[in-house]
Amino acid sequence: MYQMKIYTLRTAEALQQYATVHWPRHLSSMPSFGVTVHGFWTDHEAGAHRLIALLSFGEGTDPAAFAAAYLPSPELEADMQGFDVNDIIAVEDLLLDPVAGSPLA
Repeated sequence: MYQMKIYTLRTAEALQQYATVHWPRHLSSMPSFGVTVHGFWTDHEAGAHRLIALLSFGEGTDPAAFAAAYLPSPELEADMQGFDVNDIIAVEDLLLDPVAGSPLA
């Protein structure tokens, strides 16, 4: 199963810091929780201040259980050190199932 996460940040500066400093740290912290990061991007639309990430869950890793374990973890706390989490004003999660023929199936 895949998940697309869409984060909306308060400002362009907050997005820049989140995208270049803090999200890259998740590349090494999430795998120990059964999650692979396939990529993360900033929204091309001017003024959108959005970061979009594509994750997948290992066999037996439930997205809700992942969130329950990862959100209060010291790993996430370390990833976010130096970032004001109040600059994240919205998070949207979309669970995705690949269809037959999809390169990610």
